[in-house]
Amino acid sequence: MSTCTTLSQALAEPLAGTASTARTWLLLEQPGPWGPDALVESHLDPVVGRALDAATAGTGVRVALIRRPGRHADRPGNATARRAYLAHTLPGNSWVRTTAAVVPERLLDLDFPRLGAGAHDDLWEPHHGDPLTLVCTNGRRDRCCALLGRPLAAELAASGGSEVWEVTHLGGHRFSPTLLVLPHGYAYGRITAVGVKNVLEALHVGRLVGEHCRGRSAWDQPGQAAELAVRDATGERALDAVAVLTDRATGDTHEVTVGHADGRRWRVTVVARADGEPAPASCGARATPRTRLTVTALTALPAAGAAG
Repeated sequence: MSTCTTLSQALAEPLAGTASTARTWLLLEQPGPWGPDALVESHLDPVVGRALDAATAGTGVRVALIRRPGRHADRPGNATARRAYLAHTLPGNSWVRTTAAVVPERLLDLDFPRLGAGAHDDLWEPHHGDPLTLVCTNGRRDRCCALLGRPLAAELAASGGSEVWEVTHLGGHRFSPTLLVLPHGYAYGRITAVGVKNVLEALHVGRLVGEHCRGRSAWDQPGQAAELAVRDATGERALDAVAVLTDRATGDTHEVTVGHADGRRWRVTVVARADGEPAPASCGARATPRTRLTVTALTALPAAGAAG
């Protein structure tokens, strides 16, 4: 039976520029089953879920639920305190803060605009462990996430070397299995356990693996595509060496300025095109032309501070 992932792969749909956008992630542990809209369709109080969704809108903070890989007993009424993480993803200011005992209602007291801007104000405790490795497994949202994501999460948890969690939604079901690593916020698609191992080994030495990378969640999607294009052109793999400086849109065309820590800059033209063969965004959805981000030009600019 064909799935959205097999169709996407058959059509060679590009991964670059497809990651969800979030400068800061708020991750709340919520055991048990998740519905398609997990913030209001799980054992989390839906009133709290709706309030968190509303409170974070427009702040740069994205909320997701997480749970440990494995079997998920359906035990309603779990109101005990649970683990939560905050992770900021901008280059030069990437961090993870965590607490083992948060009551979900208290999350509404957080200053989400400041968190979205990268200020944690010493909230909770710094996370000093392995990178957070999040695998989307919400089969109620799309079956590919369960069929491909849950085995990957289980294999990663069994092999060790990272802090593995299942997560409700990373966007792009058709790229399953999808993965997000924090604090740096790089997302991956169509990735294997061996591929994840390579990603994590590179992270430990401050390097990025470009293969299967969808982009850094700190940027909007044209910025993600532009950053990866500059990395491909220059061979730069240091995690925080490259940043999106500006993104100016005119219709479907984005002129993105990408800067290097050494002062080099590039102008990258990214065009959104919906001229490919129709395909569904997820299993069961109607097939429509998929919008693809295409880099049409990459031009070196005078280095920052250079004359002229």
